[in-house]
Amino acid sequence: MPSYDRPFIDSLPKAELHLHIEGTLEPELKLELARRNGVDIGQSTVEQVRATYDFTDLTSFLAVYYPAMEVLVTEQDFYDLAMAYFERAAADGVVRAEIFFDPQAHTSRGVPFAAVVDGLWSAVQEARGLGVEAALIMCFLRDHSVESAEETLAASLPYRDRILGVGLDSDERGNPPEKFAAVFDAAKQAGYRLTMHCDIDQEQSIANIATVLHRIGVERIDHGTNILEDGSLVAEAKERGIGFTCCPLSNSFVTEQMKGQEITDLLRQGLKVSVASDDPAYFGGYVGDNLEALAIAQELSREEVVQVARNSLEISWADPQRVDAWVAQLEEIAAR
Repeated sequence: MPSYDRPFIDSLPKAELHLHIEGTLEPELKLELARRNGVDIGQSTVEQVRATYDFTDLTSFLAVYYPAMEVLVTEQDFYDLAMAYFERAAADGVVRAEIFFDPQAHTSRGVPFAAVVDGLWSAVQEARGLGVEAALIMCFLRDHSVESAEETLAASLPYRDRILGVGLDSDERGNPPEKFAAVFDAAKQAGYRLTMHCDIDQEQSIANIATVLHRIGVERIDHGTNILEDGSLVAEAKERGIGFTCCPLSNSFVTEQMKGQEITDLLRQGLKVSVASDDPAYFGGYVGDNLEALAIAQELSREEVVQVARNSLEISWADPQRVDAWVAQLEEIAAR
């Protein structure tokens, strides 16, 4: 039997670094927002909404994911969405949350950029009262045009003090990272921190990871376990302290398994692996559920569970003094 349990996992201060705020839209809130905004979603009960959260791979997931966002219309909607997540994250021991948001998915249907950011930012500020220090990471949709990404970057600049970094998500097929290299160059010049999705088992996965490391110059890779296919890239990522934000439960929905062995291999080779929940309303688990599932499946030791939590704090983009304080708290809890 492991020398820890779920209450121990939840007691560990941790950072959640791979969380799409739109992916926290639980069926109850979706139905409430649909009624509030007069949006016909074709369902009238929570059970009917939950039944639509059905998919077998990344493509079928996105086909459900984006239409669900149509209920998000006003600044209040984005505030409510984020606050519901922060309350849940606090219960899982999250002290730092760097949340992704996809402005193009909203501005493309007429929602003002300001409504998205203002709503999320209000929740970020209020989350401090829950013990969660939060930040925003704006993601570009890789299956949209480069011009759309450029326009989104320009729209974000007046809110530069509210947005910590940029990422790249959505369907990777036919949309390699170099497509957005110039956009990321401009974002870096504007002072944004950089991360990118390298989804699991994609076409040209290892080539895309190499591009992300060498051409884009990211600090973190979201998913990215295919890096194990190239030992030289693994060694480079370790040397550079590249962070990996892995999501076991979502992996198990879009592939045949959670990639638990790959995540564990990277962890045991000393890479900065963290665990997060991705789109928890759709994949059935928040960050504590993900860490517990990985720990059980891979028979992680108590020390390895603590290391995953420590990694998440150390690869966060929080103020270093805050990180040191959280790590000290983590070590104190782990030593009990």
